[in-house]
Amino acid sequence: MSTDALVARLKAQVAALEKRVEGAAELTELVNQNALPNRTPAAYVLPLGLRAGQADAATGLFRQAIGELVGVLLIIRSAGDVTGQRALPTMHSLVADVVNPVCGRGPDGNVAGGVFQLSRGALVSLNRGTIIYQLDFAVDDMLRIS
Repeated sequence: MSTDALVARLKAQVAALEKRVEGAAELTELVNQNALPNRTPAAYVLPLGLRAGQADAATGLFRQAIGELVGVLLIIRSAGDVTGQRALPTMHSLVADVVNPVCGRGPDGNVAGGVFQLSRGALVSLNRGTIIYQLDFAVDDMLRIS
């Protein structure tokens, strides 16, 4: 799945990010420079791979539930706040602002077919006033081989 449509949707629908939504290539650039985004909050949409579900085989048919996973990495800094406590309210509201336009819609924004579901949300890092929080979404599908 291409993450470009989700990047565009978050740029258009999450005002708090003020269009600061990028993909994996831009995050890789920051990591290579050992840097953080110049302005936050910022988000990075990442393809996370596949999640395999239960498989079953019938005469001449193999079926397996699969989920295609996408992560949204949120980065929030609070200047002068070593603990990150001042950034926590922003993080909580930003999580809701990101979840709402994603869940219940497919990768292309439609509500028909496979739609994004929230798989998990977790704090990745809280260091020197910077919060990194990751939301994982899945689109369920079925693998069929005959």
